[in-house]
Amino acid sequence: MSDDPRIDPRFGLSRSVTLPGPLRLDGGGLLSPVDIAYETYGTLAPDASNAILICHALTGDQHVASNHPVTGKPGWWTRMVGPGKPVDTDRFCVICVNALGSCLGSSGPASVNPATGRPWGMSFPVITIRDMVRAQAMLLDHLGIARLFAVVGGSMGGMQTLSWAATYPDRVASAVVIASAARHSAQNIAFHEVGRQAIMADPKWRGGDYYADNDPPAAGLAVARMAAHITYLSEAGLTEKFGRRLQGRDAKSFGFDADFQVESYLRHQGLSFVDRFDANSYLYITRALDYFDLAEEHGGRLADAFRGTATRFCLVSFDTDWLYPTPESRSIVHALNAAGAPVSFVELHSPFGHDAFLLESPELSRVVDGFLRAGERR
Repeated sequence: MSDDPRIDPRFGLSRSVTLPGPLRLDGGGLLSPVDIAYETYGTLAPDASNAILICHALTGDQHVASNHPVTGKPGWWTRMVGPGKPVDTDRFCVICVNALGSCLGSSGPASVNPATGRPWGMSFPVITIRDMVRAQAMLLDHLGIARLFAVVGGSMGGMQTLSWAATYPDRVASAVVIASAARHSAQNIAFHEVGRQAIMADPKWRGGDYYADNDPPAAGLAVARMAAHITYLSEAGLTEKFGRRLQGRDAKSFGFDADFQVESYLRHQGLSFVDRFDANSYLYITRALDYFDLAEEHGGRLADAFRGTATRFCLVSFDTDWLYPTPESRSIVHALNAAGAPVSFVELHSPFGHDAFLLESPELSRVVDGFLRAGERR
């Protein structure tokens, strides 16, 4: 593994580093050493003043704007990150870190426990969103980046962005929070529990000890992905795209094949997901999302998480997002107002539900570009 702390100026450079730690976790344990995988784009300024950290969502990874090594598909946010794009890699040095607990190179249940020489499995310590942020801060210390020009994230990435601003306010000049929330609702937790139970009910899960046989609980993980994917869409979007259309047949088969197009779509989403993600990582990260409650971390009052901060905030929601609906963003804006923090907020229209932040959205591009350019002028 490379431990070279210099940012390479080439576009889309993948790196991994093993840091000695220890990383103190919210659960009370210590993790040492800590593997962190990340990608860099653009060139770091001599005074390290142009660094932007991108935080990814639940099933995302560090390959934000470069081809994925497993699927070969373009990065998950190529619409937003790149030369001349809103997060402009000609102006900024962009860093995207694989979240702690994930399975694309950072320490997680699929990585090797140095004490046993075997994958951690379910013996990996329970983690939180704030633990992910602490690991990212440890990496930035290693890279010599004391302060970030901005932290940008959508969905779980937005939660990490909020946690960055609350945990390290002096290190974040600007924060862009898209389609996110300050805590999970009971409905969010319920959907995640369905997914976790699907994984653990798969006989191949075997208590999380499936790595040696290279035979993971693919069926359970696919069902978990299907259930979650429904929450990323909107009823209007599903109706427009699929309606009740059948799979090229004029009559119902009255069986259990994928008769409807929407069934086939969801099954494809589940099956393609298992090729790139680890079931145990899914258990750990969904649990971290469910534990997240920024107000509870600060005495039960959300405004106290941002008291005295000098960070500039931009919040964006989408009108058809029922996973993290607009009222969730408004509650964060109200808390920021109560704390006296500078904040702008916009609700955008999209038929695509929660996934809208990942899809083509000229309005979102304009908002992010304008906010970052305003930060440069300041």
